[in-house]
Amino acid sequence: MSSKISNLKEIKEVVGTNVDMTIFRILKTLSYCSSYSHKGRFYTLDSIAQFDKNGLWSHQSVCFSRHGNLMSTLEHFISESKSGCFAKELEDLLHVGVRESLLRLVKKGKIARKKISGMYLYCSTTLPTHKKQLLSRQVQSADQEDYSDEIKAAIVIFVSMLDEQQRRIFAGLEALKRGHGGVGQIADLLGIHPQTVAKGRRELLEHDVLFDRSRRAGAGRKHVEKKHRR
Repeated sequence: MSSKISNLKEIKEVVGTNVDMTIFRILKTLSYCSSYSHKGRFYTLDSIAQFDKNGLWSHQSVCFSRHGNLMSTLEHFISESKSGCFAKELEDLLHVGVRESLLRLVKKGKIARKKISGMYLYCSTTLPTHKKQLLSRQVQSADQEDYSDEIKAAIVIFVSMLDEQQRRIFAGLEALKRGHGGVGQIADLLGIHPQTVAKGRRELLEHDVLFDRSRRAGAGRKHVEKKHRR
């Protein structure tokens, strides 16, 4: 390519062929990527694209991604996000409309979504990652001093989705944010015993949190050994 980006028509003129497959065979040997904007009509070579830390590059308003087309790029950013993504956040990052593509990804089961404060938060379909993303987003959106009725309702619904350890840790975090008296306030809000909230707060302070399972290996009741008669 003589320019940094070209469309299929321009490449055909340079190569001297009208056969699409011939063009794509040539591009493949050179390692190329197509734009995720402009319906994928533009192409560039990997050696030309100057991808930023997010794997994105644009030239003359045409956008390219190291992660592939728009659908693949959206799936990547949502799956890798610590707090999930709202559509507006993705549009600000990618500079293109994403709502139709997000709906298609949801219908295909590639991503999940959860309504928070009237907006859909798009998350990973992997359950542990999904829960961590929701928890992180709730922590970000909750007011540190007080909660509106809407936030209170959202938190109660969210907590109901968590397992025992996750509820305890979330409650402990909210108690920490509130400071003095926070244990009682959060216990009342979530309907959790104050000792449970206090335990969650202590586990956070001591970094004593398990991410893969709710109980430590060997926790719980001991197995009863069978006694064999002689």
